[in-house]
Amino acid sequence: MSANLNLHNEDRISVQEADFDVAFEYQRLQHLSANNGAVVFFVGLVRDFNANQLLNGLFLEHYPAMTQIALADIVRQAKEKWSLGSVTLIHRVGKLAVNEQIVMVGVTSQHRQAAFQSAEFMMDYLKVNAPFWKKELSESGDFWVEAKQTDQQAANRWSPKTS
Repeated sequence: MSANLNLHNEDRISVQEADFDVAFEYQRLQHLSANNGAVVFFVGLVRDFNANQLLNGLFLEHYPAMTQIALADIVRQAKEKWSLGSVTLIHRVGKLAVNEQIVMVGVTSQHRQAAFQSAEFMMDYLKVNAPFWKKELSESGDFWVEAKQTDQQAANRWSPKTS
């Protein structure tokens, strides 16, 4: 299962079961970046622990129509806040083993600060605004993960301050 959504010809948003090739994604962004001086990547991996419990992996579910809209909105917001070139946002679903790649954000920009900040913004917003449901798989049982207050706090720091 793979769903792709292109905001512009150079942007790529994908929700997929298959793994992704970071080298290929970097080369793709580099090729599209003739007018940019920065390419920033973040790749998240499945951890082997959470809340002092060892994990065997994760299972991620999503509602495709809602997920595509949410991811496109996150990329749109990043492009409104920073001057960006191309953006790649890939998130995997299904059963994932420990140390497998789960998410990738790639951003090009003329300057590194915009690229770093926008990638961090997209990850923070992805954690709280994208409709993924995560089940942790462990020896002692499988558990659905609830939203963390720290993730919401990280996303809140990007919101305009109100008086």
